[in-house]
Amino acid sequence: MKRYKRIYILLGVLFLSGLATLGLMRWEEEKEKIKNSDEVILEISSDEVQSLSWEYESEKLAFHRDERWLYDEDEAFPVDEEKIDGLLEQFEEFGVSFIIEEVEDYGQYGLDDPVCTIRLGTEEQSYEILLGSYSTMDSQRYVSIGDGNVYLVKTDPFDSFEVTLRDMIDHDEVPQFENVTKIQFEGAENYSINYIENSSDTYRDDDIYFTEKDGRMGPLDTSGVNGYLRNMSSLDLRDYVTYNVAAEELETYGLEEPELTVTVEYRDEEEDGETDSERFVLSVSRDPEEKKDGKETEEETGEEVTAYARVGQSQIVYRISSEDYKGLMKASYDSLRHKEVLPADFGDVKQVDIVLEDEVYELTSEKKKEERVYYYQDEEMEMDGFRSALENLKAESFTDEEPTQKEEIHLTAYLDRENDPEISIGLYRYDGKYCLAVVDGEPVSLVARSDVVDLVEAVRQIVWEEQPSGSSG
Repeated sequence: MKRYKRIYILLGVLFLSGLATLGLMRWEEEKEKIKNSDEVILEISSDEVQSLSWEYESEKLAFHRDERWLYDEDEAFPVDEEKIDGLLEQFEEFGVSFIIEEVEDYGQYGLDDPVCTIRLGTEEQSYEILLGSYSTMDSQRYVSIGDGNVYLVKTDPFDSFEVTLRDMIDHDEVPQFENVTKIQFEGAENYSINYIENSSDTYRDDDIYFTEKDGRMGPLDTSGVNGYLRNMSSLDLRDYVTYNVAAEELETYGLEEPELTVTVEYRDEEEDGETDSERFVLSVSRDPEEKKDGKETEEETGEEVTAYARVGQSQIVYRISSEDYKGLMKASYDSLRHKEVLPADFGDVKQVDIVLEDEVYELTSEKKKEERVYYYQDEEMEMDGFRSALENLKAESFTDEEPTQKEEIHLTAYLDRENDPEISIGLYRYDGKYCLAVVDGEPVSLVARSDVVDLVEAVRQIVWEEQPSGSSG
């Protein structure tokens, strides 16, 4: 009997508790009316906004418009107007998903101590937008605009307003260089590169960049020059050290007389198909104090250096990474010239005369459709090994030193091009590690002796050993 009595008592308590909960819910519904909504609560044209400010945590930023956007605390600060427009754009049609009406306790929504306060002003009206706590259940932000309601918004303004002054700067931009006509280096390097199509000063069809060398135009490695330009285009210009550098301050960053200034002239294609001639100038320097202390061998020691960059006459000076600095400084002729000893495409070689150990060997060819077939003593030969060995001969370093030792092997390549040009290549002993390459009578580079040995062995395989029939293109 006592057991049943306890059960009845428990059921009674649960019933009364349910009634109390239901009553509380009905009271709260009466007090604060919550309903779904697709209402647009703000429609503020970006063009009409004359002032914008916001604050969160310890960050306080304020801007005003005077033909262009200016930073209140320092009008010399270069404001990124696109970023300002992006912040304002969301309020041109600021919609909500829930409305909580007749709010009495803003604290439960985090609006008594807002996460962020945004203020906008037009000539006719001022707006204050409070961002409260984040509803994890709805994945939305509580917002108040001062009309007595609280709103839940799908697009959280705090995502875009949680920024610092550094995020609002109008950074200099490096363009994507697609139609370069000229590159000029001044400082550590002093020479120019010109874009020339169909030049007669090269044995390659894809050579388009040339520089004057020894009184004539010499071709540069197209992929090397394009790689240098790509490195410039991807330069990270965000870590600014000053946004309003004075003339007397340039010396602090080594930019009064930059170590290297690169000027790129290019054509920028417009939407209507017309092209405009453009000019981009970049100056870079190491930190003068580091340079004075003798920290000049970071490439050898692996140590990083502090370096700075400036675009044209911009007032912004950027700190750039040691890697970017070193890449930009690799602008010498030797850095950008062809490394291959054979200054032509092997596919254009129609005949090779080889002198090896006082014996002369002649390799000939003929075109069969799109493929070139090679012969030695009228026998069709497989040339993959020889071709690979010849193309692997690349400069370890460049030199104008004349040969003083024995010639290991000599090749004369005849090209299937206009005027039937020929290329003379002599490979001379130098030391145990290198051989000296002489091309068309001029010393060019030191190449790995092991690669020369591979070439000699490839020739011996052709002329001394029996070969299966085959072809190479």
